[in-house]
This record gives sequence, C-alpha cells and structure tokens, in this order.
Amino acid sequence: MPNSDLLPSLLFKINENQLALEAAIMELSNWVEKRGSAEVADNIRGALAAIDRNEEFINMTLAVMMTPD
Repeated sequence: MPNSDLLPSLLFKINENQLALEAAIMELSNWVEKRGSAEVADNIRGALAAIDRNEEFINMTLAVMMTPD
C-alpha cells in the first residue's frame, strides 16, 4: 500500500482522537462548572468551539479523500 493511501486513514484516526479529547475536556468543563467556576467552564467551551466549527469540513474532506477514484 503506497504511503499516499495511508493519509486519509491517518487523518480519520487523528480526527477521532480529536473528538474523543473534545468529549473528555467537555466532561471536565462540566465538572469545573459544578464546583463553582462557571467562568473557567465558559472559557473551556469557547476554546472547544473551534472543533465544532471545523468538524463538518473535516468530515466532508475525509469522505472525499476516502472515496475510491
């Protein structure tokens, strides 16, 4: 298998890891908020918004890359 064939699979796995980290960090932000640090939780959620904004584009691009020619 040529290295170029591995790129879409690699990017897919990296994206999966990113989404898993997002979920874990969101759980932590909820935990922080319940302990009275709403401002910190809001800052965390604001930083995670970039992942949400980019998710659709990443998924569409991966779908195109993984489609056989």
